Amino acid sequence: MKILTIWLRTLLPQLTVSDAQLGEDLTLRGIAVEGIHDLGAGNGSLFEMDITTNRVDAMNHYGVAREAATIYGLPLPTITVQMPALRPSVEPIPVRIEAEDACGRFTARVLRDVRIVPTGEVRGPMSEFAARMFTLLEQKPISNAVDASNFAWLAMGHPTHTFDLDRITGGIVVRRARKGERLKTLDGVERTLDPEDLIVADAEKPLALAGVMGGWQTMITPATTNVLVEAAWFDPMAVRRTARRHGLHTDASHRFERGADFNAAPLASEIVSAMLLENGGSVEGEMIDVRVATIEKRTACREPIALALSEVHRLLGKTVEPEGISATTVEAVLRGLGCELRRQPSSADSAQWQVTLPSWRLDVEREIDLIEEVARVYGYNQFANTLPAFVGSVKVRSEAEVEAAVSVKLRAAGLHQAIGSTFCSMDEAHLFEPQPGMAVELGNPLSAEAGMLRPSLMPGMLAMVAGNLHRDVADVRLFEMGTVFGGSPDRVEERTALALGLAGGDATEGVFAQRRDLDFFDLKGMVEQVVECFAARSFYFDQFAPEEKLTPEWLHPWRAARLTVDGMAAGWLGELHPRLAAERKLKKRVLVAEIYLHRLQEVPLRKPKSREISRYQPVRRDFSLLMPRRVNWAALDSALAELNIGEMTEWSAREVLTAGAGIPGESFALLLGATFQATDRTLREDELQEFAARIVAAAEKLGGRLRAESGNGLQ
Repeated sequence: MKILTIWLRTLLPQLTVSDAQLGEDLTLRGIAVEGIHDLGAGNGSLFEMDITTNRVDAMNHYGVAREAATIYGLPLPTITVQMPALRPSVEPIPVRIEAEDACGRFTARVLRDVRIVPTGEVRGPMSEFAARMFTLLEQKPISNAVDASNFAWLAMGHPTHTFDLDRITGGIVVRRARKGERLKTLDGVERTLDPEDLIVADAEKPLALAGVMGGWQTMITPATTNVLVEAAWFDPMAVRRTARRHGLHTDASHRFERGADFNAAPLASEIVSAMLLENGGSVEGEMIDVRVATIEKRTACREPIALALSEVHRLLGKTVEPEGISATTVEAVLRGLGCELRRQPSSADSAQWQVTLPSWRLDVEREIDLIEEVARVYGYNQFANTLPAFVGSVKVRSEAEVEAAVSVKLRAAGLHQAIGSTFCSMDEAHLFEPQPGMAVELGNPLSAEAGMLRPSLMPGMLAMVAGNLHRDVADVRLFEMGTVFGGSPDRVEERTALALGLAGGDATEGVFAQRRDLDFFDLKGMVEQVVECFAARSFYFDQFAPEEKLTPEWLHPWRAARLTVDGMAAGWLGELHPRLAAERKLKKRVLVAEIYLHRLQEVPLRKPKSREISRYQPVRRDFSLLMPRRVNWAALDSALAELNIGEMTEWSAREVLTAGAGIPGESFALLLGATFQATDRTLREDELQEFAARIVAAAEKLGGRLRAESGNGLQ
C-alpha cells in the first residue's frame, strides 16, 4: 500500500512531526511503514506500507490519518463533499437484492448529461487534486470516470463502480448467477458464470461480478452521457469465492474480501459523483439505498461491549510512566479510533464503559480487542519489562516422557524426525481413517487439498517420503509423532500417533559391498525397538488373508502385519500398496507403519536396570534342534524366557535350515545358541547340564527335539 504524507497533512493540517518520525510512530502502532521515499520539495514522502489483512480500514489515506490523529491527539475532520442541486427524478431506477446473504447494502445514484473526458481535460478542485496525487503515486490516469473510482478507494478505502445507464434494462438486481450465463468482463475475457457467483444484473443480463470486476457491455466510454454510480457492501466470503473461481484479484476484491465498511457506501458514492459532475451534468433524484437488516445488525449496528479500567490494568500491567493508563487515556484512544463510549456509574479508580464499535472495525469484537487497541496506540514500548506472575509449579505433560523416550530410540536407529501438515484432502481422510466416519471436515478450509483434519499421520508421511524420493534422496528414514483427529465437527477427539516411513537402503559391509534395499523385517525391527521402550507383558504381530479384508487398504495385502501389545491393537506396518505407490510415482519400495501411541501410553515405560559386570568366564552352548514349521521364533523365545534361568544371559538363532538331509518336510533345523555366565562364581559342568536339559525340555513342549539322538545335543 502506498501512502502520501502530503495527502495525510492535507487531512491533518496540525500534524507537525517529520515524515520519518511519523513513519516510526505508525510502525510502533502496528501500521508498518517499510520504506520512506522523498518525493522532492513540496511533495512530502511516499510511505511503502505493509497493512495486515485484518486492518482493511487502514488501507487508505483517511484510515492512516485516523491512526495518526489518535496517536498525536489531533482532531480529524470528517470528509464532506459538496454535491450540486438535485434534478427531480422522473422514475427512480428499481434496485432489488435477491442474494440477501451476500449483499448487505446497495446504493445507486443516477447522473445525467455527464461529460466523459480524458484526465488531461478535467477541471475542478477535486479532479485537479486527484491528478496531482495520482502523479506522485505513479497511478496511471485513464478518464474522469475511472479516476473518480480510483480516487475514492485511495482516499477513504471503499470500492465503487460506474455503469453506462443507457445500457441497463429494467433496473438493478443483485443475485446469484444462473447456470450457463456468460459475462464479458472489463479485461476482455468472456466468462462462463458459476451458479454460486454473486453478480450485479439487470432484468435481462449480468452486468458485473459483484465486488470483483465490471462488465464490458456497460462500461463507461467517451460516448456515455448517463451514468449509474454504484457503491455497495458485499460479503467477504462471497467475493473471495467468486474471485478465485475466475482467477481474478482486483483492488475492489482485495478490500471486499477483508471486510469493507458497511456505512462507507454513501460517502464513496458522493466522492465519485462530485468528481464526475465537475465536468458537467446533474444528479437525478435522491440516492437509492437498499439495505439488508440482518447484515446491517452484525456489521454497523453491533451491540455495545462492556470495558472496565480494572481489566485494562490487570492485563496490561505496569507502564514506564508512573501514572499509567488512566480513564482519560482509554477514552482518548478509543474515541480517536471511532468508538462511542458511554461511562457507567463507578468510581474513578474502577471506571467502566459501554463501548459502541465503529462500522469500519469488524476485527474488534470483544473486550480484549479493545484492550489491545489501547495498548497498541499507547505504545508497547511504554510498558515496563516485567515477568508475568506465576503461582504453582511446572507440570510436565503425561505423554511428554513417552514421546521423548520413543524419539530417542528412533533417532538412535537412524531415523529423522519430521513434521507434516495437520490437514489433508477428503480422499486421503477417507482412505486412511482407522474406522469409517471418523474423519472431521473443516468448516472453512484453506483449499480442497486441506479440507479435513487428518485422521492419520499417513497422508503427511507419504507426502514427505515422496518429496525426498523425487529429489533423488537415496535413503529415506523418517518418523513423526503428532495428533490425529476423529469424531465429528461438534465433538472432535484428539489422539497421539506415531508414523514411520522408510525407503531406499544401506550399503552392506565387506569386500563385495553392495546396496541392500530395506524390507519388511527392517521395519518390523524398528517397531519392536519402539515397543521395547514400554514394560509390556507381551506383544506380537499377526497377519490376515486378503479375503478377510482386515488389512488397511493402504498396505500391501501380503506384506503387512498388525501390532498387538498386551491384547490391544496398537498399529499396522508393512509395505505401501502398489496402487498407492503408482499414484504417487514411487519407484522404490516404501515401508510405512502407524502406531497408536495413545494406546501404548497406557503401558508404563520400561525402567532401565543395571547389572553387575561379571568377572567370570562366560560359557557358550549350541543346541541343534528339529522344530515343527508351525512354531515361530516368538513362541520359542517366550518359552526360554519363562525358564527364568538367571545365569542364561543371551540366546539367539544362529542358523536356520528349512531343507536338507535328515529334515522332514514339516520341520526346520534350528541351531540355537545360548550364553551362560554367573556374577559370583565360575559355572560348574553339572549346572550347565541342568540348564541344557531345561532348554531341551522347553523345546520338546513345543514339539521339537534334538537332531542328534545320541549324546546330550551340545555342539
